[in-house]
Amino acid sequence: MNGSDVQDLADWLIDGARSAANSTHMFAETCERIVAAGLPLWRVGLFIRTLHPEIFGRNFIWKPGAEVEMGTVDFHILESPDYQNSPLALVFQQGIEIRARVDDPASSRFPIIADLRAEGVTDYIALPLLFIDGSIHASSWTTKQPGGFTDAQLAALRRIVTPLARISEIVTLSRTASGLLDTYVGNRAGERIMGGQIRRGHTETMNAGIWLSDLRGFTALSDRLPSETVVDILNLYFDCQVASIRTHGGEVLKYMGDGLLAVFPVDEYVDDAQHVCARMLEAAHESRVSVAELEYPIGDTVERFRFGLALHVGPILFGNIGGGSRLDFTCIGPAVNLAARLEKIASRLQRTVVASEGFASICRGGWSDLGEFPIAGFSKAERVYGLVEETSAETSH
Repeated sequence: MNGSDVQDLADWLIDGARSAANSTHMFAETCERIVAAGLPLWRVGLFIRTLHPEIFGRNFIWKPGAEVEMGTVDFHILESPDYQNSPLALVFQQGIEIRARVDDPASSRFPIIADLRAEGVTDYIALPLLFIDGSIHASSWTTKQPGGFTDAQLAALRRIVTPLARISEIVTLSRTASGLLDTYVGNRAGERIMGGQIRRGHTETMNAGIWLSDLRGFTALSDRLPSETVVDILNLYFDCQVASIRTHGGEVLKYMGDGLLAVFPVDEYVDDAQHVCARMLEAAHESRVSVAELEYPIGDTVERFRFGLALHVGPILFGNIGGGSRLDFTCIGPAVNLAARLEKIASRLQRTVVASEGFASICRGGWSDLGEFPIAGFSKAERVYGLVEETSAETSH
């Protein structure tokens, strides 16, 4: 091993790996520089736990001459025998290093060693990555070198792991912040917040399609069912909409009890209002079917659900609103207010999907004119449209 090269690598990591364009390049260059220093690595893995409601962790795998492979695992991995019987499980649980020489009979307690032996690997070591916040992450290092790792090579890996953990933590913190913002305020709002749009009053006007929906009979449902059951139903109900909204270019801004507010930004430079509205309508059709098919068994009965949805398009004010240091990144404006009023009209008319005249005039076809209705807070009545295929039989069940 070339000790000078190892020290240069450690210094490079401590300095922020500035020559690497991103975290993937940083990991690849780290491995390549270790090989150049005299340690013939075969397969190296980084395993970083995340703070995310669906993802347990991310993994990065490097092999000589190949692109770094990135992947994610969900929380089900904790129950899998492959994980429970792996060296990484011990690293995560105890924060200790695990070495498994392939020719050592004691290493057979880890099923992965048989797979590594088949690849020609001679030695394996898993080293913890200890973050400042106390969390434990992991790295794994393998070689095909005859006789396995030497003591000097192991010392070099241990020397590198500490600065590697520091820079991995910095990258992870940034990714976590971005991921949590995406989860709680939406990806576009999250990008703006991460970009520095954090002061109260930081707003911008944008044209957008507006989606406002709620679950019919939610108050009665909440009154007769346990709170835990209501929460489970709400999650399933929102699942019926969120996937379609995101697939068709929308962003969920807010959950308000059983209500959901989403926006579909319109790029006025390419005049895509028609395409945006068409995608919204497609998402509405998909959500309508999903909610209609949703069933929730409770005892000997099966709960079925209906919802109402208002579609509108218009200018909104998008940004930070709130009091003191407690802000909300949301949208306001007459267009949002109108969408809220339209949703109430949908309920009164026992309709699933209604649209404003502005939306229906952009997204033509498939609408029936339901008439003009006075709108509370607005100076003139609004013409409201409903889906042609909705029949009284369908909407009254």
